[in-house]
Amino acid sequence: MNQDTIQVLSAVLALIAGLGAVAIVTRRVIAGRSPGALRLGHLATSHRLWLTFAVSGVATLGSLYFSEIADMVPCRLCWFQRICMYPIAVVSLIAAIRRDQNARWYAVALGTIGIAISTYHYTIEWFPSLERGSCGLFGPACAEIWFREFGFVTLALMALLGFAAIIALNTISFPSPEDEIRPPSN
Repeated sequence: MNQDTIQVLSAVLALIAGLGAVAIVTRRVIAGRSPGALRLGHLATSHRLWLTFAVSGVATLGSLYFSEIADMVPCRLCWFQRICMYPIAVVSLIAAIRRDQNARWYAVALGTIGIAISTYHYTIEWFPSLERGSCGLFGPACAEIWFREFGFVTLALMALLGFAAIIALNTISFPSPEDEIRPPSN
C-alpha cells in the first residue's frame, strides 16, 4: 500500500469513528423508542473496552506510521495528542483483558484532554492567525498541514474524531434489552 492509500484509509476510519460517536449518542436518545437501537447500544456498551482499544490502537499505529514511515514530523500539539492517545490504547487493552469496567474513566479523562487539544489544533489549521506561538519551536508549525483528505480531514481531525468516539463509548451506557422490557417490580 502506498502513502496516499493509507492517508485515504486513515481518513475513512476516522470518519467511521466520528460517525460511530454520533450513532452512539443518537441511539441513546432513541433507545426508549427503538428496540433495535437499544440492542445495538447494549452491544456497544458490553464491548466498550475492546472497541476503545480498537479505536485507540488504530490511532496509535496510524500516528506512528505517519511519523516513522511516512516521515511526517509531528508538531508540538501532535505530541500532546499522542500523550493522551497512546496510554488509552495500553489501559484499554489491559482493562479489556481483565474485564475492568472502571478503567474506562481513565480513557474518558485522557480523551477529554485530547479532544480539547485536537479541537484547538484543527481550528488553527483552518485559522493560522489564532496560533499564539505554542508551536514551531522544535518541529513544524502546528498550522502546517501534511494532507487534507476529502477537503477537510487532517491528522488533527482524525485525532479529534478518535477521542470523540472514545468518550462516547465510555460515557454513554445502554441497559440490556431485557431490563428495558421487564416491568418494574413492586
